[in-house]
Amino acid sequence: MRWNPSGLLILAALFLGVSLPSGAQQTAPYRLTLHDAIEKGLQANLSVLVADTQVQEAEGTRVRRYSAALLPRVRSESYANVQNRNLRAFGISVPGLPAVVGPFSNYDFRVAADQNVLDLQSYRNYKASQEAVAASKLTYQDARDLIIRSIAGLYLDAQSAEARTNAAQTRVNDSQALYQLAKSKHDAGAATGVDVLRAQVQLANDQQALLVAQNQHKQALLLLARNLGIHPATPLELAEPLRFDPLSHPAAETITNSALLARSDYLSLAAQRRQFVEELQANKARSLPKLSLNGNYGGLGRSVGSVEPTYLIQGQVDFTVFDRDRKGEAQELAARIKRVDDKIADLRLGIEQDVRAALLNLESAAEQVAVAQQGQDLAERELKLTQDRFGSGVTNNVEVTTAHDELARAQENYILAVSSYVDAKFALARAAGGTEKNIEQYLTKP
Repeated sequence: MRWNPSGLLILAALFLGVSLPSGAQQTAPYRLTLHDAIEKGLQANLSVLVADTQVQEAEGTRVRRYSAALLPRVRSESYANVQNRNLRAFGISVPGLPAVVGPFSNYDFRVAADQNVLDLQSYRNYKASQEAVAASKLTYQDARDLIIRSIAGLYLDAQSAEARTNAAQTRVNDSQALYQLAKSKHDAGAATGVDVLRAQVQLANDQQALLVAQNQHKQALLLLARNLGIHPATPLELAEPLRFDPLSHPAAETITNSALLARSDYLSLAAQRRQFVEELQANKARSLPKLSLNGNYGGLGRSVGSVEPTYLIQGQVDFTVFDRDRKGEAQELAARIKRVDDKIADLRLGIEQDVRAALLNLESAAEQVAVAQQGQDLAERELKLTQDRFGSGVTNNVEVTTAHDELARAQENYILAVSSYVDAKFALARAAGGTEKNIEQYLTKP
Protein backbone atom coordinates (compact mmCIF):
# COMPACT_ATOMS: atom_id res chain seq x y z
CA MET A 1 0.00 0.00 0.00
CA ARG A 2 1.42 3.36 -1.00
CA TRP A 3 0.93 6.58 0.96
CA ASN A 4 0.22 9.83 -0.79
CA PRO A 5 2.75 12.44 0.45
CA SER A 6 0.19 15.18 0.14
CA GLY A 7 -2.17 13.16 2.34
CA LEU A 8 0.53 12.83 4.98
CA LEU A 9 1.05 16.55 4.94
CA ILE A 10 -2.68 17.16 5.36
CA LEU A 11 -2.86 14.72 8.27
CA ALA A 12 0.17 16.30 9.92
CA ALA A 13 -1.33 19.77 9.51
CA LEU A 14 -4.62 18.61 11.00
CA PHE A 15 -2.80 17.00 13.94
CA LEU A 16 -0.72 20.06 14.64
CA GLY A 17 -3.70 22.34 14.23
CA VAL A 18 -5.58 20.39 16.88
CA SER A 19 -2.79 19.69 19.36
CA LEU A 20 -0.72 22.86 19.36
CA PRO A 21 -3.22 25.27 20.88
CA SER A 22 -3.63 23.13 24.00
CA GLY A 23 0.07 22.53 24.48
CA ALA A 24 1.48 25.86 23.36
CA GLN A 25 -1.12 28.08 24.96
CA GLN A 26 0.57 30.96 26.75
CA THR A 27 -0.62 32.76 29.85
CA ALA A 28 -1.55 36.38 29.30
CA PRO A 29 0.90 38.77 31.01
CA TYR A 30 -0.15 40.12 34.39
CA ARG A 31 -0.63 43.89 34.08
CA LEU A 32 0.95 45.31 37.19
CA THR A 33 0.26 48.83 38.45
CA LEU A 34 2.50 50.55 40.95
CA HIS A 35 -0.27 50.44 43.53
CA ASP A 36 -0.65 46.67 43.05
CA ALA A 37 3.12 46.23 43.29
CA ILE A 38 3.20 48.08 46.62
CA GLU A 39 0.35 45.99 48.03
CA LYS A 40 2.00 42.72 46.97
CA GLY A 41 5.38 43.86 48.29
CA LEU A 42 3.93 44.64 51.71
CA GLN A 43 2.34 41.20 51.87
CA ALA A 44 5.45 39.30 50.85
CA ASN A 45 8.40 41.16 52.37
CA LEU A 46 10.22 39.37 55.19
CA SER A 47 11.11 42.48 57.20
CA VAL A 48 7.44 43.48 57.36
CA LEU A 49 6.46 39.99 58.49
CA VAL A 50 9.17 39.99 61.17
CA ALA A 51 8.16 43.45 62.41
CA ASP A 52 4.56 42.25 62.70
CA THR A 53 5.61 39.35 64.95
CA GLN A 54 7.55 41.80 67.11
CA VAL A 55 4.35 43.79 67.61
CA GLN A 56 2.56 40.63 68.69
CA GLU A 57 5.40 39.77 71.08
CA ALA A 58 5.33 43.22 72.67
CA GLU A 59 1.55 42.98 73.03
CA GLY A 60 1.97 39.67 74.84
CA THR A 61 4.46 41.26 77.24
CA ARG A 62 2.01 44.08 77.91
CA VAL A 63 -0.77 41.61 78.75
CA ARG A 64 1.51 39.72 81.13
CA ARG A 65 2.59 42.85 82.97
CA TYR A 66 -0.98 44.11 83.15
CA SER A 67 -1.98 40.83 84.77
CA ALA A 68 0.89 41.00 87.25
CA ALA A 69 0.27 44.62 88.21
CA LEU A 70 -3.52 45.00 88.31
CA LEU A 71 -5.33 41.68 88.13
CA PRO A 72 -5.78 39.16 90.97
CA ARG A 73 -4.33 35.69 90.81
CA VAL A 74 -6.82 32.99 91.76
CA ARG A 75 -6.08 29.33 92.23
CA SER A 76 -7.91 26.29 93.52
CA GLU A 77 -6.45 23.75 95.94
CA SER A 78 -7.91 20.39 96.91
CA TYR A 79 -6.27 17.52 98.72
CA ALA A 80 -6.92 14.56 100.94
CA ASN A 81 -4.26 12.92 103.10
CA VAL A 82 -3.67 10.15 105.60
CA GLN A 83 -0.81 10.64 108.04
CA ASN A 84 0.63 9.87 111.44
CA ARG A 85 2.87 11.90 113.72
CA ASN A 86 5.87 11.23 115.95
CA LEU A 87 5.00 13.26 119.03
CA ARG A 88 8.48 12.97 120.52
CA ALA A 89 9.87 14.72 117.44
CA PHE A 90 7.78 17.74 118.51
CA GLY A 91 8.91 17.51 122.13
CA ILE A 92 5.74 15.84 123.38
CA SER A 93 6.21 12.90 125.75
CA VAL A 94 3.23 11.84 127.89
CA PRO A 95 3.31 8.65 129.99
CA GLY A 96 0.89 6.13 128.58
CA LEU A 97 0.64 7.93 125.27
CA PRO A 98 2.31 6.25 122.34
CA ALA A 99 5.11 8.07 120.63
CA VAL A 100 3.48 7.75 117.21
CA VAL A 101 -0.16 8.67 116.87
CA GLY A 102 -2.38 8.01 113.93
CA PRO A 103 -3.06 7.30 111.26
CA PHE A 104 -5.63 10.02 110.76
CA SER A 105 -6.97 11.78 107.71
CA ASN A 106 -8.22 15.22 106.67
CA TYR A 107 -9.72 16.82 103.59
CA ASP A 108 -9.20 20.37 102.40
CA PHE A 109 -10.99 22.12 99.53
CA ARG A 110 -10.44 25.84 98.99
CA VAL A 111 -9.98 28.74 96.61
CA ALA A 112 -7.08 31.14 97.19
CA ALA A 113 -6.54 34.63 95.73
CA ASP A 114 -3.76 37.25 95.77
CA GLN A 115 -4.21 40.88 94.81
CA ASN A 116 -1.67 43.69 94.64
CA VAL A 117 -3.02 46.82 96.30
CA LEU A 118 0.04 49.03 95.95
CA ASP A 119 2.97 47.95 93.76
CA LEU A 120 4.44 50.91 91.92
CA GLN A 121 7.24 48.85 90.43
CA SER A 122 4.83 46.48 88.66
CA TYR A 123 2.64 49.40 87.59
CA ARG A 124 5.57 51.28 86.05
CA ASN A 125 6.73 48.15 84.28
CA TYR A 126 3.23 47.81 82.85
CA LYS A 127 3.33 51.43 81.61
CA ALA A 128 6.73 50.72 80.06
CA SER A 129 5.26 47.72 78.22
CA GLN A 130 2.55 49.98 76.78
CA GLU A 131 5.22 52.27 75.36
CA ALA A 132 7.08 49.23 74.03
CA VAL A 133 3.95 48.19 72.14
CA ALA A 134 3.63 51.71 70.70
CA ALA A 135 7.30 51.68 69.66
CA SER A 136 7.00 48.26 68.00
CA LYS A 137 3.90 49.34 66.07
CA LEU A 138 5.73 52.41 64.83
CA THR A 139 8.74 50.28 63.88
CA TYR A 140 6.38 48.00 61.98
CA GLN A 141 4.93 51.00 60.14
CA ASP A 142 8.41 52.28 59.37
CA ALA A 143 9.27 48.87 57.89
CA ARG A 144 6.21 49.15 55.65
CA ASP A 145 7.21 52.68 54.60
CA LEU A 146 10.71 51.51 53.71
CA ILE A 147 9.32 48.64 51.65
CA ILE A 148 7.03 51.05 49.79
CA ARG A 149 10.07 53.16 48.94
CA SER A 150 12.00 50.08 47.82
CA ILE A 151 9.19 48.62 45.71
CA ALA A 152 8.55 52.01 44.08
CA GLY A 153 12.24 52.15 43.17
CA LEU A 154 12.17 48.66 41.64
CA TYR A 155 9.04 49.52 39.68
CA LEU A 156 10.75 52.69 38.46
CA ASP A 157 13.80 50.66 37.36
CA ALA A 158 11.49 48.41 35.33
CA GLN A 159 9.78 51.48 33.82
CA SER A 160 13.14 52.95 32.85
CA ALA A 161 14.27 49.66 31.32
CA GLU A 162 11.03 49.44 29.37
CA ALA A 163 11.47 53.01 28.11
CA ARG A 164 15.02 52.19 26.97
CA THR A 165 13.72 49.10 25.17
CA ASN A 166 11.07 51.12 23.37
CA ALA A 167 13.61 53.77 22.40
CA ALA A 168 16.01 51.09 21.15
CA GLN A 169 13.22 49.52 19.10
CA THR A 170 12.44 52.90 17.56
CA ARG A 171 16.07 53.33 16.59
CA VAL A 172 16.11 49.85 15.03
CA ASN A 173 13.05 50.76 12.96
CA ASP A 174 14.74 53.97 11.82
CA SER A 175 17.93 52.07 10.96
CA GLN A 176 15.97 49.52 8.95
CA ALA A 177 14.27 52.34 7.05
CA LEU A 178 17.66 53.97 6.42
CA TYR A 179 19.11 50.68 5.19
CA GLN A 180 16.21 50.13 2.80
CA LEU A 181 16.58 53.70 1.53
CA ALA A 182 20.34 53.32 1.03
CA LYS A 183 19.83 49.99 -0.75
CA SER A 184 17.15 51.44 -3.05
CA LYS A 185 19.31 54.44 -3.90
CA HIS A 186 22.28 52.13 -4.51
CA ASP A 187 20.23 49.97 -6.83
CA ALA A 188 19.15 53.13 -8.64
CA GLY A 189 22.78 54.29 -8.90
CA ALA A 190 22.22 57.30 -6.64
CA ALA A 191 24.24 56.02 -3.66
CA THR A 192 27.51 54.23 -3.14
CA GLY A 193 28.17 50.85 -1.62
CA VAL A 194 29.71 52.62 1.36
CA ASP A 195 26.32 54.19 2.11
CA VAL A 196 24.71 50.74 2.15
CA LEU A 197 27.51 49.29 4.28
CA ARG A 198 27.30 52.23 6.69
CA ALA A 199 23.55 51.71 7.04
CA GLN A 200 24.10 47.99 7.71
CA VAL A 201 26.64 48.75 10.44
CA GLN A 202 24.24 51.22 12.04
CA LEU A 203 21.43 48.66 11.92
CA ALA A 204 23.63 45.97 13.51
CA ASN A 205 24.68 48.33 16.31
CA ASP A 206 21.08 49.29 17.01
CA GLN A 207 19.97 45.66 17.01
CA GLN A 208 22.73 44.86 19.49
CA ALA A 209 21.62 47.74 21.71
CA LEU A 210 18.02 46.51 21.51
CA LEU A 211 19.01 43.03 22.66
CA VAL A 212 20.87 44.50 25.63
CA ALA A 213 17.92 46.72 26.51
CA GLN A 214 15.47 43.83 26.24
CA ASN A 215 17.58 41.68 28.56
CA GLN A 216 17.88 44.49 31.11
CA HIS A 217 14.12 44.97 30.95
CA LYS A 218 13.52 41.27 31.62
CA GLN A 219 16.03 41.32 34.48
CA ALA A 220 14.28 44.32 36.03
CA LEU A 221 10.91 42.56 35.84
CA LEU A 222 12.43 39.40 37.32
CA LEU A 223 13.86 41.35 40.27
CA LEU A 224 10.54 43.12 40.76
CA ALA A 225 8.66 39.82 40.77
CA ARG A 226 11.08 38.35 43.34
CA ASN A 227 10.44 41.21 45.75
CA LEU A 228 6.68 40.95 45.28
CA GLY A 229 6.53 37.25 46.05
CA ILE A 230 5.48 36.46 42.46
CA HIS A 231 6.74 33.28 40.82
CA PRO A 232 9.65 34.13 38.48
CA ALA A 233 7.96 32.32 35.59
CA THR A 234 4.92 34.62 35.76
CA PRO A 235 4.94 37.02 32.77
CA LEU A 236 4.65 40.63 33.93
CA GLU A 237 3.64 43.74 32.06
CA LEU A 238 3.83 47.23 33.53
CA ALA A 239 0.47 48.98 33.35
CA GLU A 240 2.06 52.42 33.88
CA PRO A 241 4.82 53.60 31.51
CA LEU A 242 7.50 56.04 32.53
CA ARG A 243 6.34 59.63 32.13
CA PHE A 244 6.87 63.06 33.59
CA ASP A 245 4.18 64.28 35.99
CA PRO A 246 5.08 67.57 37.77
CA LEU A 247 4.53 67.73 41.52
CA SER A 248 3.71 70.83 43.52
CA HIS A 249 5.12 70.88 47.06
CA PRO A 250 5.35 73.27 50.03
CA ALA A 251 8.52 74.81 51.43
CA ALA A 252 11.22 72.70 53.06
CA GLU A 253 10.51 74.08 56.55
CA THR A 254 6.83 73.13 56.32
CA ILE A 255 7.62 69.58 55.17
CA THR A 256 10.29 69.15 57.86
CA ASN A 257 7.98 70.24 60.67
CA SER A 258 5.23 67.90 59.52
CA ALA A 259 7.74 65.07 59.00
CA LEU A 260 8.71 65.19 62.69
CA LEU A 261 5.08 64.43 63.49
CA ALA A 262 4.66 61.76 60.81
CA ARG A 263 7.95 59.85 60.47
CA SER A 264 7.45 56.44 62.08
CA ASP A 265 11.14 55.95 62.80
CA TYR A 266 11.30 59.28 64.67
CA LEU A 267 8.11 58.59 66.63
CA SER A 268 9.34 55.09 67.45
CA LEU A 269 12.47 56.51 69.08
CA ALA A 270 10.31 58.88 71.12
CA ALA A 271 8.18 55.93 72.28
CA GLN A 272 11.33 53.97 73.19
CA ARG A 273 12.51 56.90 75.28
CA ARG A 274 9.20 56.98 77.18
CA GLN A 275 9.54 53.23 77.72
CA PHE A 276 12.98 53.61 79.30
CA VAL A 277 11.77 56.51 81.46
CA GLU A 278 8.96 54.32 82.80
CA GLU A 279 11.43 51.52 83.48
CA LEU A 280 13.62 53.99 85.35
CA GLN A 281 10.61 54.97 87.47
CA ALA A 282 10.00 51.28 88.12
CA ASN A 283 13.61 51.00 89.24
CA LYS A 284 13.10 53.79 91.79
CA ALA A 285 9.90 52.11 93.02
CA ARG A 286 11.87 49.00 93.97
CA SER A 287 12.77 50.72 97.25
CA LEU A 288 9.14 51.53 98.08
CA PRO A 289 6.87 49.26 100.16
CA LYS A 290 4.43 46.94 98.44
CA LEU A 291 1.00 46.23 99.83
CA SER A 292 -1.01 43.17 98.89
CA LEU A 293 -4.01 41.20 100.06
CA ASN A 294 -4.34 37.45 99.95
CA GLY A 295 -6.72 34.95 101.34
CA ASN A 296 -8.53 31.71 100.86
CA TYR A 297 -11.90 30.15 101.50
CA GLY A 298 -12.87 26.51 101.59
CA GLY A 299 -13.68 23.52 103.74
CA LEU A 300 -11.54 21.44 106.11
CA GLY A 301 -12.47 18.26 107.95
CA ARG A 302 -11.46 14.77 109.07
CA SER A 303 -13.79 13.25 106.47
CA VAL A 304 -15.73 14.42 103.49
CA GLY A 305 -18.94 14.50 105.48
CA SER A 306 -17.40 16.52 108.33
CA VAL A 307 -15.92 19.31 106.20
CA GLU A 308 -16.57 22.73 107.75
CA PRO A 309 -16.05 26.12 106.04
CA THR A 310 -12.85 27.95 106.89
CA TYR A 311 -11.24 31.09 105.50
CA LEU A 312 -8.22 33.34 105.81
CA ILE A 313 -7.78 37.00 104.94
CA GLN A 314 -4.49 38.74 105.44
CA GLY A 315 -2.70 41.88 104.36
CA GLN A 316 0.98 41.83 103.53
CA VAL A 317 3.55 44.60 103.38
CA ASP A 318 6.90 43.92 101.67
CA PHE A 319 9.79 46.33 102.04
CA THR A 320 13.23 45.80 100.51
CA VAL A 321 15.92 46.63 103.04
CA PHE A 322 19.01 46.07 100.87
CA ASP A 323 19.05 45.87 97.04
CA ARG A 324 22.38 46.74 95.49
CA ASP A 325 21.18 45.59 92.05
CA ARG A 326 18.87 48.62 91.79
CA LYS A 327 21.80 51.01 91.34
CA GLY A 328 23.27 49.01 88.44
CA GLU A 329 19.89 48.77 86.72
CA ALA A 330 19.40 52.53 87.07
CA GLN A 331 22.78 53.12 85.44
CA GLU A 332 21.84 50.84 82.53
CA LEU A 333 18.53 52.63 81.97
CA ALA A 334 20.12 56.08 82.16
CA ALA A 335 22.60 55.02 79.47
CA ARG A 336 19.77 53.76 77.26
CA ILE A 337 17.91 57.04 77.62
CA LYS A 338 21.06 58.96 76.72
CA ARG A 339 21.61 56.73 73.68
CA VAL A 340 18.04 57.25 72.47
CA ASP A 341 18.35 61.02 72.98
CA ASP A 342 21.44 61.04 70.77
CA LYS A 343 19.61 59.00 68.12
CA ILE A 344 16.64 61.36 68.20
CA ALA A 345 18.87 64.43 67.78
CA ASP A 346 20.75 62.80 64.90
CA LEU A 347 17.58 61.61 63.18
CA ARG A 348 16.04 65.07 63.46
CA LEU A 349 18.96 66.46 61.44
CA GLY A 350 18.77 63.48 59.08
CA ILE A 351 15.09 64.09 58.38
CA GLU A 352 15.74 67.71 57.48
CA GLN A 353 18.63 66.65 55.27
CA ASP A 354 16.45 64.03 53.53
CA VAL A 355 13.71 66.59 52.88
CA ARG A 356 16.05 69.25 51.52
CA ALA A 357 18.00 66.75 49.42
CA ALA A 358 14.78 65.38 47.90
CA LEU A 359 13.56 68.90 47.11
CA LEU A 360 16.90 69.82 45.51
CA ASN A 361 16.84 66.66 43.41
CA LEU A 362 13.24 67.32 42.48
CA GLU A 363 13.99 70.85 41.32
CA SER A 364 17.14 69.85 39.46
CA ALA A 365 15.47 66.86 37.79
CA ALA A 366 12.55 69.02 36.64
CA GLU A 367 15.00 71.39 34.95
CA GLN A 368 16.85 68.44 33.43
CA VAL A 369 13.60 67.06 32.04
CA ALA A 370 12.84 70.38 30.34
CA VAL A 371 16.31 70.55 28.78
CA ALA A 372 16.28 66.85 27.81
CA GLN A 373 12.86 67.20 26.20
CA GLN A 374 14.09 70.12 24.17
CA GLY A 375 17.22 68.21 23.17
CA GLN A 376 15.18 65.18 22.14
CA ASP A 377 12.86 67.31 20.01
CA LEU A 378 15.83 68.94 18.31
CA ALA A 379 17.50 65.58 17.71
CA GLU A 380 14.33 64.20 16.12
CA ARG A 381 14.13 67.26 13.84
CA GLU A 382 17.79 66.87 12.94
CA LEU A 383 17.30 63.21 12.05
CA LYS A 384 14.28 64.02 9.92
CA LEU A 385 16.16 66.77 8.03
CA THR A 386 19.21 64.58 7.37
CA GLN A 387 17.00 61.75 6.14
CA ASP A 388 15.31 64.15 3.71
CA ARG A 389 18.71 65.44 2.55
CA PHE A 390 19.96 61.90 1.97
CA GLY A 391 16.74 60.93 0.23
CA SER A 392 17.06 63.96 -2.06
CA GLY A 393 20.64 63.02 -2.92
CA VAL A 394 22.07 66.21 -1.43
CA THR A 395 24.52 64.29 0.81
CA ASN A 396 25.51 60.81 1.85
CA ASN A 397 24.15 59.07 4.95
CA VAL A 398 27.02 60.10 7.28
CA GLU A 399 24.85 62.95 8.47
CA VAL A 400 21.96 60.54 9.02
CA THR A 401 23.98 58.12 11.17
CA THR A 402 25.45 61.03 13.14
CA ALA A 403 21.98 62.44 13.77
CA HIS A 404 20.82 58.93 14.67
CA ASP A 405 23.50 58.69 17.38
CA GLU A 406 22.61 62.15 18.66
CA LEU A 407 18.98 61.08 18.99
CA ALA A 408 20.03 57.99 20.96
CA ARG A 409 21.92 60.20 23.44
CA ALA A 410 19.00 62.61 23.65
CA GLN A 411 16.56 59.78 24.36
CA GLU A 412 18.81 58.40 27.08
CA ASN A 413 19.16 61.85 28.64
CA TYR A 414 15.38 62.22 28.72
CA ILE A 415 14.87 58.79 30.30
CA LEU A 416 17.50 59.53 32.94
CA ALA A 417 15.98 62.94 33.71
CA VAL A 418 12.42 61.60 34.08
CA SER A 419 13.64 58.65 36.14
CA SER A 420 15.54 61.01 38.43
CA TYR A 421 12.45 63.17 38.85
CA VAL A 422 10.20 60.22 39.71
CA ASP A 423 12.79 58.85 42.12
CA ALA A 424 13.04 62.27 43.79
CA LYS A 425 9.27 62.22 44.29
CA PHE A 426 9.49 58.84 46.01
CA ALA A 427 12.39 60.08 48.14
CA LEU A 428 10.34 63.11 49.18
CA ALA A 429 7.40 60.85 50.07
CA ARG A 430 9.70 58.85 52.35
CA ALA A 431 11.35 61.93 53.87
CA ALA A 432 8.02 63.63 54.59
CA GLY A 433 6.73 60.64 56.59
CA GLY A 434 3.44 58.80 56.44
CA THR A 435 4.57 57.15 53.21
CA GLU A 436 1.88 54.48 53.13
CA LYS A 437 -0.85 56.99 53.88
CA ASN A 438 0.30 59.74 51.51
CA ILE A 439 2.02 57.83 48.70
CA GLU A 440 -0.90 58.33 46.32
CA GLN A 441 -0.22 62.05 45.94
CA TYR A 442 3.31 61.30 44.77
CA LEU A 443 2.36 58.69 42.17
CA THR A 444 2.03 59.44 38.48
CA LYS A 445 -1.53 60.40 37.68
CA PRO A 446 -3.23 58.25 35.01
